[in-house]
Amino acid sequence: MLQFPAWKITLVLVLCLLGISFAAPNLGQDEWNVDGPGWLPGKKVSLGLDLQGGSHLLLKVDVDVVVRERLDAIVEVLRRELRKARIGYRELGVKGGAAGFVLRKPEDREKALEIVRSADQSTEAEIDDSGRARAVLTEQALADLKTSALQQSIEIVRRRIDETGVREPTIQRQGEDRILVQLPGIDDPERIKALLGKTAKMTFRLVDITSSAADAAAGRVPPGSVLMPADNPGPGEQASYVVKRRVMVSGDRLVDAQPGFDQRSGEAIVSFRFDAVGGKRFGKVTSENVNRPFAIVLDNKVISAPVIREPILGGSGQISGNFTVASARDLALLLRAGALPAPLTVLEERTVGPGLGSDSIDAGKLASIIGLILVLVFMTVAYGLFGLMADLAVLINIGLIIGALSALQATLTLPGIAGIVLTIGMAVDANVLIFERIREEMDLGRTPMAAIEAGYKRALTTIIDSNLTTLFAAMFLYSFGSGPIKGFAVTLAIGIVTSMFTAIMLTRMLIVIWLRRRKPDALPI
Repeated sequence: MLQFPAWKITLVLVLCLLGISFAAPNLGQDEWNVDGPGWLPGKKVSLGLDLQGGSHLLLKVDVDVVVRERLDAIVEVLRRELRKARIGYRELGVKGGAAGFVLRKPEDREKALEIVRSADQSTEAEIDDSGRARAVLTEQALADLKTSALQQSIEIVRRRIDETGVREPTIQRQGEDRILVQLPGIDDPERIKALLGKTAKMTFRLVDITSSAADAAAGRVPPGSVLMPADNPGPGEQASYVVKRRVMVSGDRLVDAQPGFDQRSGEAIVSFRFDAVGGKRFGKVTSENVNRPFAIVLDNKVISAPVIREPILGGSGQISGNFTVASARDLALLLRAGALPAPLTVLEERTVGPGLGSDSIDAGKLASIIGLILVLVFMTVAYGLFGLMADLAVLINIGLIIGALSALQATLTLPGIAGIVLTIGMAVDANVLIFERIREEMDLGRTPMAAIEAGYKRALTTIIDSNLTTLFAAMFLYSFGSGPIKGFAVTLAIGIVTSMFTAIMLTRMLIVIWLRRRKPDALPI
């Protein structure tokens, strides 16, 4: 245990200097390595919502909309198949959580039942004696649909927030239909709420030229069409359009969207590009409908309805409208991130000011300083020179913890500060066990070298066992905890690793160097 070759001393010193160099930027006001490689020292510790301030949003996913859309899709399948089979029906639509219709002729019952059953495999279908047909989603299908909608919503929310450049956001599921969003450093959540509040479902549909918006407003909407309002119409533009229900090209085929400017008019636009399948479909639709208006629909509002002048075969195009530079940029962001499967509603909103975060940091610093001073004083009084060596190891241990947090860009929260304060005390536990064991060996009459050798060798197993159990606890807290619990677990785990290093390697190195130079007859412990 007292063999400390030169390479091992060099390794310990390099690790200590590296940790301190990563921690050093936190002493200044600004980061040193803003634009450089992420692995170089220069980044400060990333502060969490409770320390930096920011926004806290609790969102609800309207999963009922997803169920309704699934039933509407079943209705469209039924409409098409019933017409193809020449089966008369009435009252086709969604009612009471089921897609259904009423048969005009009872003799078509068996054929209609087969169509209803084949419309969607995840439904239970029936036709009663009065000829009313119903297709209801099974319990398993409903559960799968809602779970999928929530998971997809979390992923889309994450993409949208990442596009805004927010660092270290917390986005996680709460309950069956809620999403918790915490955004450190964001004190004005209005833009984020606007981005998250848009479903951003884009579709490309043909305008129904057989009916006018006035007729549709009067209730005369042709079958298979729907009246949709225009989004922010300009002077002289239509306030609403009659568009086909059938989606010609879906926005989920978009692979890129970027804001830009039209070279002729100079107005803000959004350029988009489809994948191979979407581009082929878009080219086919535009080829077959030249000189016909083509509606671009976003969240059930027509943002543009240009006339197709010629086939668009390149798989790309542009959206023009009454865009500002900011709105074009946000629309491009939404299209790149993808559409939400269901609307989001803000249930709870809180803004944590930077002043409160500053107070938390000051309180954490005060607690850390008081705890550190008490530990340093106790070790010096109890173990003399060896205690001073342990104190030096504790100070370097704190530098290593801060350096590791900076290098990993892990988020430091208020419970994380509590974890650091805890590891300050834990950092000397190993040294206390070793020093007490050395005292026992000295009382048994061993020489200083033999006492130190036995103290480290016999205390090592106990030290490793106790620290491993705490490390396992930290791992479980991180795996099953959330938010602040994860922050506590991270700092605790890092503190355990660094305290093991400083207690077993650094303090032992200092003692060995002292022993070799002084060769004392007695130990000052």
